[in-house]
Amino acid sequence: MRPARVDSHGDHRIAMTAAVAGACTAEGTTVIDGWDSVATSYPRFAADLVRLTRAGVEQGA
Repeated sequence: MRPARVDSHGDHRIAMTAAVAGACTAEGTTVIDGWDSVATSYPRFAADLVRLTRAGVEQGA
């Protein structure tokens, strides 16, 4: 897989899935637009993902 810019279109499920996929990339940064939608269902998702994978999370627009 390669890093990418993903537009979640405000759907927290797409944003979270893209974050997990992005954590699996060996190099580069995946940027997720609409990241704020994740707070709808799992406000601590980014912190937990970083803790579990040591991957960084970068929010898009």
